[in-house]
Amino acid sequence: TGKCFYTFRGHSAEIVCLSFNPQSTLLATGSMDTTAKLWDVEKGEEVATLNGHSAEIIALSFNTTGDRIITGSFDHTVAVWDVDTGREQNLLIKMPTNNKATEKPSMPCLCVQLWDAVTGTHIATLAAHSKEVLDVCFDYAGQRIATASADGSARVYNAGTKQCIAKLEGHEDEISKVS
Repeated sequence: TGKCFYTFRGHSAEIVCLSFNPQSTLLATGSMDTTAKLWDVEKGEEVATLNGHSAEIIALSFNTTGDRIITGSFDHTVAVWDVDTGREQNLLIKMPTNNKATEKPSMPCLCVQLWDAVTGTHIATLAAHSKEVLDVCFDYAGQRIATASADGSARVYNAGTKQCIAKLEGHEDEISKVS
């Protein structure tokens, strides 16, 4: 019908990413205000605010069961949160920042780092692109990983073996999203 049921208000800056949980009962929003919020889709109400990042949240996603959410921020961290409590469970990645005058500036990431979200252990590096990786996702079964790149290609990896099983080439410009 095109009818708007709810307008979710509460962030103090732009919303840059969002995701539904697998049950479609919660909506998560990530914002330039450094927070993520969880919203009850049926009631149109805020359920929780996830505080802990010191810079914009630019990516977020629920796990396959919907009891955890992962957020990525320009503060160079990735955090795993418990959906029921809204508390941070694990700081998955803490990337080095370049604040010393002698250090080289950050380079675009041409690869994907694969981490165990429970333990925070680095599992593998998937490298195949000639320009920065702009998006990555798992398939619904967790068997494959897809990447999208500014080099105009996408790749599909076997999540178990970490081997590239498909090179998708043919776009003339960057691929910004993959699903």
